[in-house]
Order: sequence, then C-alpha cells, then structure tokens
Amino acid sequence: MERTLDTSTLPLQPSHTRPLGRLQATLALWLRNARTRRQLAALDARQLADSGIGPAERQRELQKPFWR
Repeated sequence: MERTLDTSTLPLQPSHTRPLGRLQATLALWLRNARTRRQLAALDARQLADSGIGPAERQRELQKPFWR
C-alpha cells in the first residue's frame, strides 16, 4: 500500500519566507530583544554575577538598539 501526502492542505511557502511572515518574525525578534534587555537592566549585581555577566558586558548589551 502506498501512502501519499495530501499537499492541498500545506501552505505554498513556509511562513518565514512569505513577506507577512518575515515581518511578523522580525517584529517578534525586536520585541524579545527589548524585553530581555529590560530584564537585564533590572538585575542587581548579585544576579549578574550568578548569571556570569559582567558589568561591562551588561552595559554593551544595553546600549544596543532593539533591532540588533
């Protein structure tokens, strides 16, 4: 017995290759960057040390724009 995949239910392109999908993925990345940098800014010295991040490393990351 041969099995076949019904391709009529599959999208023509993966969502990340469609323009709207790429835009959505980019915006999600930017939001994640902004959120994690806010969280990084809120850490105290002990929490930074626990996570292995130095003050200079933290400052470099916080100076980046959200799109990088």
